[in-house]
Amino acid sequence: MLFQILFATFIGIIFGTFTGLIPGIHVNLIGTFLVTLSLSILSKIDPIYLVVFISSMAISHTFIDFIPSIFLGCPDTDTELSILPGHELLKKGQGYEAIILTAYGSLAAIFILISISYPSILIISKIYNCIKFLIPYLLIIISIILISIEKNKISALIVFLLTGFLGWCVLNIQIKEPLLPLLTGLFGSSMLIMSIQKKTQIPKQETKTKLKTKLFKPLLGALIASPLCSFLPGLGSGQAAIIGNQISKTDRKGFLVLLGATNTLVMGFSFISLYIISKTRTGAAAAIKEIIGIPKTNLLVLILFTIFITGIISFFLTITLAKFFSKKIEKINYTILSLITLILLINVILIFSKFIGLLVLIISTLTGIYCISLNVRRTNMMGCLLIPTILWYLF
Repeated sequence: MLFQILFATFIGIIFGTFTGLIPGIHVNLIGTFLVTLSLSILSKIDPIYLVVFISSMAISHTFIDFIPSIFLGCPDTDTELSILPGHELLKKGQGYEAIILTAYGSLAAIFILISISYPSILIISKIYNCIKFLIPYLLIIISIILISIEKNKISALIVFLLTGFLGWCVLNIQIKEPLLPLLTGLFGSSMLIMSIQKKTQIPKQETKTKLKTKLFKPLLGALIASPLCSFLPGLGSGQAAIIGNQISKTDRKGFLVLLGATNTLVMGFSFISLYIISKTRTGAAAAIKEIIGIPKTNLLVLILFTIFITGIISFFLTITLAKFFSKKIEKINYTILSLITLILLINVILIFSKFIGLLVLIISTLTGIYCISLNVRRTNMMGCLLIPTILWYLF
């Protein structure tokens, strides 16, 4: 059985690398396919191995997905904040260092997750029933905090409300995978189009770096903020990173460490939240619930073991891939690469969300470009999920 578990783990890492590197192909899509296939083609496979596969894929994705985010400016919702500090370092020839910083944050998050999983289970299980009716109000308070820390609060509020209205509309129409065109437009294609327009040139990248950033502050911020965001719907690692940075202020490079840590912690805690409160906060956790229901204690222990093995392997894999892309990126026409990526995203959306998905992509892309032009944090565009979630809980 151990061999099968390790085999499922390694296959999950391969798929997680694929979803992390290819813009538009997310863990959620693979999870959806897996749930469907588990009822037919994969019905003879022990569900435990499918759970191991999903856990491994999800965690490895949190390491790898910073590579396209920083090198291409094409993130998913968990890495959108890495664009600004990551691109600044990329333009200075330090893109490799930017990715290494996120990788160290993610690796540290693995050890943090394992260390505090048991205390978290005890604490959350005792207080969740007492505070669950406060969820919409907590989301409102967090939204106000995220807007209030902006220099241009009016613009931040406009972005939050505009994307919130867009998200509410998209989530209330008949469309497959509604979040795919919505989030791709707001955070991916909008950035790609702006890169094409500016004809961004990437300088030669330095692949030898020494980690001089202090890790304590960013990891402390991630430790405090990630569990909170993991148990509240509509919040992700982007919001956890902003909150964590307010709790424990750090510099630009430290913020990349914080992003890596929150990205992995939020994913890891989503499995714990499924175990404790039977709620799914990520697509990976939702897929596990569909396949095996609410995991028992022994299965949660197996998931944590899988996360530990996956995290260590993914760390070294990320470093290897980052070095490879750092050496190749300067030789590639960045404008053409951005255009190819944009075409790939359009095709992925047409396949999964059909023509109506393409319309959503166009509208969300134009919205994203407008929001970016207002010069506020892109995390405010997560109003597209927060506002519908708040309205759902209130009404």
